[in-house]
Amino acid sequence: MNASPRIGPTPRIAFFSPLPPARSGIADYSEALLGPLQGVAQVDVFSRATGFDPARFDVILYQVGNNACHDFVYETALRHPGVVVMHEASLHHLIACLTIKRGDWDRYVRECEFNGGERARAFAERVRRLEVGPDYEGLPLTRRILESARGVIVHSRFMESQIRAAGFTGPIAVIPHGAAIPSVDRNAYREPLGIDETALLIGIFGFLKPYKRIAECLRAFQRLIRIVPTARMIVAGESHPDVPFQSLIRSLELSAHVQFLGFTPIEDFVGFLGASDIVLNLRFPTVGETSGTLLRALGLGKAVLVSDVGAFRELPDDVCLKVPPGVDEEDLAFEYMNLLASRPEVARELGARAKDYVARECNWGSVALRYARFLNTVVDGTEYREPADGAPIVAPPEPNGAGVWEYVRGWAVAEEAQQYVETHQTRLAKTLAITPPGSASDRVLEMGCYLQMTPALKNRLGYGEVRGCCYGKLGRVVERLVLSENGETFACSIDLFDAERDPFPYPDGHYATVLCCELIEHLSADPMHLMSEINRILKPGGYLVLTTPNAVALRAIAGILNGLHPGSFPAYLRSSRASQGDQRHNREYTPREIEQLAETSGFEVTRLETGEIRDRPHPEFGWVRHLLRRYWLDTELRGEGIYAVGRKAGAVRERYPAWLYS
Repeated sequence: MNASPRIGPTPRIAFFSPLPPARSGIADYSEALLGPLQGVAQVDVFSRATGFDPARFDVILYQVGNNACHDFVYETALRHPGVVVMHEASLHHLIACLTIKRGDWDRYVRECEFNGGERARAFAERVRRLEVGPDYEGLPLTRRILESARGVIVHSRFMESQIRAAGFTGPIAVIPHGAAIPSVDRNAYREPLGIDETALLIGIFGFLKPYKRIAECLRAFQRLIRIVPTARMIVAGESHPDVPFQSLIRSLELSAHVQFLGFTPIEDFVGFLGASDIVLNLRFPTVGETSGTLLRALGLGKAVLVSDVGAFRELPDDVCLKVPPGVDEEDLAFEYMNLLASRPEVARELGARAKDYVARECNWGSVALRYARFLNTVVDGTEYREPADGAPIVAPPEPNGAGVWEYVRGWAVAEEAQQYVETHQTRLAKTLAITPPGSASDRVLEMGCYLQMTPALKNRLGYGEVRGCCYGKLGRVVERLVLSENGETFACSIDLFDAERDPFPYPDGHYATVLCCELIEHLSADPMHLMSEINRILKPGGYLVLTTPNAVALRAIAGILNGLHPGSFPAYLRSSRASQGDQRHNREYTPREIEQLAETSGFEVTRLETGEIRDRPHPEFGWVRHLLRRYWLDTELRGEGIYAVGRKAGAVRERYPAWLYS
């Protein structure tokens, strides 16, 4: 296996952060970031300060948060300056844990004076005498770590302005907070709550701190149940001593409508997010934080209410509903919830745009690449510029549309080939439409090559070298020459080997693009061997185009519910007709599984959609769509075939993922 692709001369990175099971949102953030980051950089992880030798590293990356979980991160950052990820613009709670809670009042007073001068020192003395509480909101206590930092990473322009206002003059990178799009069974998490599929469920998630506007949310919800008496609310997160949650519930007479779940493990936390229809993520005041819970909710396609402040104001207006804090806050929160309850189609549309936004702007692959680029510039002492390709790559437009299809059909001269091409015309045209074009210096490999669309890779998409491969004895090469109906000739070398057992007979980084179309569903033993080898033979940034039948298409669901087999080709072939390269489907995949497979194999998924093999209306599946909507199940990605494009972003992350191998 070749080394991971590097973004320039990659530095050796020491990564400091708490990790799960630490009860810190940043711990969860770091765990999610590490996989993609280790795919594009050399990273050693430190979840405590012991055993750290700074001489072994070119740069140190510190994930800094405002609580006691980050004490070792902060203290190491002062001893060994590096790049600091500031998740919010205040560290006062953290400093209080490092000083007051350790009985070191002198250090606390010094820190306040260092950050805020004589006036802050005098106030800190009053805190020492227990006359007042610490000035958490007015004194951020970030000066010391910012003065020592070699660079700063933030998640929003608001935070960038806060860091500059605090006096930092060094390099800053604004890198979006990453988020995944998890898969959650909405109804499975409703069942234990005693909530059926038709009830409106509103959720509040995370540590119930005073600034989460809990009282305002509960009062708005109280007004909603007068109109929607079946509405329910769940609250998942640790309680806070300054938020009298249970007494609020009793005083508002909401005990029959609100369930307090307390702290929940991350898997259940995400599950309850997925079970909700509306998520309330209000907060004021703000210190620039970006909410991982909010991004999870958006990624799950939920209708979300946020406060119109700080970093949340930067979210697109069409992916969430924004509630300005103030005298009208409760009224507007109620009106928004009433709108979403009375018009569920609005909630669905809002959630669909939110999910698309997270997939496009906040995918972990793009986030990791931005981290690597910025850390390179810090080590090199060069200026960091936002990369032009920082956003997820969009597949190119369809090349020549129907003209390409006519060209493909022109190569199907034999009667059997004509029948096949006519049956699969939509799939073949779609595959060519999503395949990135090449240049005279680029090589492309078509796996399972039957020469239907192969000539178009050279003569329409512009690849300089086109090669094919099929099942057969390793080492054999078949030379094929085909003639179009117009008299045009096309020659192609086709290598034979077993794609799930043999090493592919190509050097590392040899191809710009690999097409793996209608092949992976036939594999019976080791699909990750195929994916690993494709990763190896692709150059850094190269593309994988993968198509395969969709195991959760509307047709498959209808089949199951009618007592039929859901597979598109489950039948056994008689031995006289069967060949290894043309056998029945051994395992069909869902779109989410293809996404997982690609990401596990080191690819950033830049396109994932479904469509038909032959475009035609399917009124017979209307009842299936109705059933899915009834239970708030996803109606997207239900086409007959899966069409995916992945960009090589790093090495294979896991050779035997647990979801695929027992």
